Amino acid sequence: MININEVIETNKMISEMNLDVRTITIGISLLDCVGSTLSEVKENIYAKITTVAKDLVKTGKDIEKEFGIPIVNKRISITPIALVAGNVCKTSDDFVELAKVLDKAAKQVGVNFLGGYSALVSKGMTKADELLIRSIPKAMAETDFVCSSVNVGSTKTGINMDAVKLIGEMIKETAELTKDNDCLGCGKFVVFCNAPDDNPFMAGAFHGVTETDSVINVGVSGPGVVKRAIELVHGENFEVLCETIKKTAFKITRVGQLVAKEASKRLGIPFGIIDLSLAPTPAVGDSVGEILEEIGLEYTGAPGTTAALAMLNDQVKKGGVMASSYVGGLSGAFIPVSEDQRMIDAVNAGALTLEKLEAMTCVCSVGLDMIAIPGKTKAATIAGLIADEMALGMINQKTTAVRIIPAIGKDVGDQVEFGGLLGYAPVMPVNEFSCDDFINRGGRIPAPIHSFKN
Repeated sequence: MININEVIETNKMISEMNLDVRTITIGISLLDCVGSTLSEVKENIYAKITTVAKDLVKTGKDIEKEFGIPIVNKRISITPIALVAGNVCKTSDDFVELAKVLDKAAKQVGVNFLGGYSALVSKGMTKADELLIRSIPKAMAETDFVCSSVNVGSTKTGINMDAVKLIGEMIKETAELTKDNDCLGCGKFVVFCNAPDDNPFMAGAFHGVTETDSVINVGVSGPGVVKRAIELVHGENFEVLCETIKKTAFKITRVGQLVAKEASKRLGIPFGIIDLSLAPTPAVGDSVGEILEEIGLEYTGAPGTTAALAMLNDQVKKGGVMASSYVGGLSGAFIPVSEDQRMIDAVNAGALTLEKLEAMTCVCSVGLDMIAIPGKTKAATIAGLIADEMALGMINQKTTAVRIIPAIGKDVGDQVEFGGLLGYAPVMPVNEFSCDDFINRGGRIPAPIHSFKN
């Protein structure tokens, strides 16, 4: 039973602390959209998406108005498209045609993003997988709302280094094709290890093959709420701090649970998971960096940062799982540099480096996220950064990811402007010592010994 005090408290979190439901995401299976020709597949995909998701935006706006809870994005995730169209797409351009159909469907139903222009290649690539990966630069350049991801590793299979090398090259090409728009195409692409099937957050959302025909997944975010709560226990010991974060995460997750259940009922689509992620925005007061500073750091990146982030991530998850039986996705704390003003400030102050960010990804929910690097950075170096991050995920049995932007024509000290939720990013230095021979070996890094648990 909800009492009046909970209502007042929730209203305060929304009006003063930037609490929002970051997204309602409909996951849609396209496995029944296969056909014998590319034209048939395109028609089937467009018809299914525009039918299943036709009421998503209106329903989201209705819930937002009736409950007074901001719902920032309405999104769609689909079955990895390489699985759906492999028998009809014979060239990379065929896949680009499908990307344009997905973009058209997203515009028709009015969503903010559509994710699932994806391939799952952790053990090996089919011809369709390779064609899709090679199509990503053009697809990202020629669409507005389509997001792409590739899963190149897992704890069970190891890391597909052939895919890692290819993706390094594709990221460089994507940056070149979108350089007139500050290389924004790279901001719509992410590479994963241990990608979850039910992630509602872009750019990595796709509808996993373990999912039902359609499902509602909701992502909730509230860094400002957590920061305000821990301000009230300033100077207290870690036991008090952890309890405060955990209780706050519980309250935030309950808001997401309410929205998810209501959306599920109104749309007639099963409820999947709540993703409780402290996902920042460029707005002041909506920052994971500010939380870390309130915990006791001068800047994110100072000694103690990894420990503070590990504690924060764990308490967020503990609070979330008490509030909903179905917490999933990438729940925890995100550290995207361009989307967090205090992270940006820490980079500019010299407190936060790429190497420290990599260490932090061992304990956060994703990985190297929305980081701008010099445009001259070699494809092999980018592949090396990806390989390092995938190794962290594989060995530690967690999801890790890389969303990195080689800023064409820019160098350390320059700035890249993305706008909106993606914000802006200072160009960060990259270790320039070569890893070419390592990347060029090819093949697959085997799964770690502790993966054999059958």
